[in-house]
Amino acid sequence: MRKLSLIGLAAIAWCAAPAEAHAFLQHADPGAGARLAIAPTKVVLRFSEELEPAFSSVAITDGSGRNVAAGPVLIRGNAMLAPVRLLKPGTYRVAWHVVSLDNHRTQGVYGFVVKP
Repeated sequence: MRKLSLIGLAAIAWCAAPAEAHAFLQHADPGAGARLAIAPTKVVLRFSEELEPAFSSVAITDGSGRNVAAGPVLIRGNAMLAPVRLLKPGTYRVAWHVVSLDNHRTQGVYGFVVKP
């Protein structure tokens, strides 16, 4: 009986251990699926954890797959800012991958539209 109690306590302790953190996307501007009347000048992404700038990046491309970046990506804390060129009406894709300070990698892709 005592052995079962120890196993039960070990299982409870294992389940109660803190979860490892990952940098999940919490907010994007423009957001996923946005249909914009005015073209943005930048894409801003905010994550749930602080980012490791050396291993995090974002690419914004037009419907033909051409990069529309207007300069280097700025990463500070949990935020990433990517300036873009003057965007013409069309569909755009935002593909990001980040590494949090605890070395966990997450990634994602979404799109938005600039209306004519």
